[in-house]
Amino acid sequence: MAKQVFPTKGNLIATKKSLELAKLGFDLMDKKRNVLIKEMMALLDDVKMIRDEITESYELAYFALQEANMSLGIITDIVEAVPIDEGISISYRSVMGVEIPTVEYTKTPMRLGYGFERANSKVDNAYRCFYHVKELTVKLAEVENAVYRLANAIRKTQKRANALKNISIPEFEATVKFITEALEEKEREEFTRQKVIKANKDKLKQSLS
Repeated sequence: MAKQVFPTKGNLIATKKSLELAKLGFDLMDKKRNVLIKEMMALLDDVKMIRDEITESYELAYFALQEANMSLGIITDIVEAVPIDEGISISYRSVMGVEIPTVEYTKTPMRLGYGFERANSKVDNAYRCFYHVKELTVKLAEVENAVYRLANAIRKTQKRANALKNISIPEFEATVKFITEALEEKEREEFTRQKVIKANKDKLKQSLS
């Protein structure tokens, strides 16, 4: 449905410019959406692979922890002696304006924070298993966060593209059509009026001659 605007040449020019901008905006939104989808699809394979691997690693780690608990009793005090890992830092890269996190993990050497007299080989095995789980968790957190941000950006981009395609562009096109037809009608009316005036002048001249 055309917007109610006064049919003038100035409004026609302005509406045509708005229509061109709307079409350009739609093309850009569509290209952005395609790039984001391509980026997200590339990450989805990584998500599945890491999830499968981390599921298996967690199973092994908890089994190892269970064995350690069975051999020494609950090993909470030993676990609390494990040093805190502070080797994680986060930076960002931009994909079509979407900030994607990159997690940089500087591996810290495995340091046994507990004495050998308090532990055994089963505790060491559990520690190694959870150390591997930690590495996978860092990778999974990075990829899943990137996928979430991309999916959210794709949804917003698609919504804007749909608004341009289904609302703004049809409205501008209808307005251009309305103004064009109104101006053409005015031109026809003016042409007819001028013909009538000329015919009346010719008749007047003939009657005076």
